[in-house]
Amino acid sequence: MKVNKNYLKLEESYLFSTVNRKVREYQAKHPDKDIIRLGIGDVTIPICQAAIDAMHEAVDDQSRKETFHGYGPEQGYDFLKESIQKYYKKNCDVELELNEIFISDGAKSDVGNILDLFDKDNTVLVPDPVYPVYVDTNTMDGRKIVYIDANEENKFLPEPDENIKADIIYICSPNNPTGAVYDRAGLKKWVDYALKNDAIILYDAAYECFISDKNLPRSIFEIEGAKKCAIEFCSYSKTAGFTGTRCGYTIVPNTLEYEGIKLNKLWLRRQTTKFNGCSYIVQKGAAAVFSDEGLKQIEKNIEYYKGNAKIIADVLDEKGIFYTGGKHSPYIWLKCPNSMGSWEFFDYLLNEIQVVGTPGEGFGKNGQGFFRLTSFGNREKTIEAMERFRKLIK
Repeated sequence: MKVNKNYLKLEESYLFSTVNRKVREYQAKHPDKDIIRLGIGDVTIPICQAAIDAMHEAVDDQSRKETFHGYGPEQGYDFLKESIQKYYKKNCDVELELNEIFISDGAKSDVGNILDLFDKDNTVLVPDPVYPVYVDTNTMDGRKIVYIDANEENKFLPEPDENIKADIIYICSPNNPTGAVYDRAGLKKWVDYALKNDAIILYDAAYECFISDKNLPRSIFEIEGAKKCAIEFCSYSKTAGFTGTRCGYTIVPNTLEYEGIKLNKLWLRRQTTKFNGCSYIVQKGAAAVFSDEGLKQIEKNIEYYKGNAKIIADVLDEKGIFYTGGKHSPYIWLKCPNSMGSWEFFDYLLNEIQVVGTPGEGFGKNGQGFFRLTSFGNREKTIEAMERFRKLIK
């Protein structure tokens, strides 16, 4: 018996454990200090009432023989897939077939599980800095990973490099951690690259609900040709506060074909073999999110977070600090003032004003000298944190 030694190649996940250790140590020495956390990517506003009501009704359904639900379809109930289908049509003007929509327990799961469809000899392209899951899941499988620079010069929106040949391409827009958003022209370059090189784009749209500019695409399928070279992942975590409830969806177009094989059929086969489906109760709640009333309610929550982002961004503008994000994203990616390093700036904020963010170098070498703040906190705490920041940074 042999173990998968690719796991030994994984870097120790020290970023958030180190952040938490530093905060604990500081709190122990200064128990009277009020620490404000602007580093966590979790939501803080409760799930909207429309979804809560629907889940309560679904729980009652499970108590009656005539409405009880046992095993459901692994790819999701039609009532939820129909609500997603309407959402795409309304917000993106994208037509989807019901069998192209697969329900899961979150985008993170599917971003890793989709790799079951691809040969381990494929080369993977990821931007740097990057969401660590893209790198770690491919490292576990032993694939070759190449990086493309996302940096201050290209505003953390790299374009394809014809000198780099890749089979699997990861794109996250709006991006985690940088908050940067591709426009249509930028995404079209990636779609053209994928079509030319017979590659596939794995498109993470987890933060699409924060985009309010009609000129910015909320789905890669708004780009001509994307249905022949892309799979899209999204979830209700940031859209509707489902981080503790877990529900997501993946779009695998019927027109996506490699080596004469349709990936939609492969993904269906994979899911029916390895996945038992998301619970009926959660799916009822998710369907209510995209109802007329649900959309009104979640829009208020999203505007609240965007308001927090504006508070952060306004102070950075006032101080003349370079940043990306903050408008169509819950993340603000700022350049550390006075040429500080990421961890140096982390310690500076913690010790001087008791504000916690996320050091950029934890997301890759191009994150050195950068820092991530999030807008998912409390409004009053966000205001207080940025007042402290304003007074500290000269």
